[in-house]
Amino acid sequence: MAIELEPARRTRLTAQLQLLFARQFDEKLSDFQAQQVIDLMLRTLGADVYNQAVDDVRAHFQAKIDDLSGEVYADSDI
Repeated sequence: MAIELEPARRTRLTAQLQLLFARQFDEKLSDFQAQQVIDLMLRTLGADVYNQAVDDVRAHFQAKIDDLSGEVYADSDI
């Protein structure tokens, strides 16, 4: 599964990566170089990050479902 970024997000990440390299490594990255790094990170980390996010959301909703009866339970004792 290929992860595609919206153009605005890719532009923002490119600028952030260039700033990181300039500040931390005293290295200037061209737009092309920064986008190559982003593409590499998406290929190598993208699926794992995506799967972790899905697992986190699933656990969050499962906790909500498990607590549902406590949240909406109406006492029938009159």
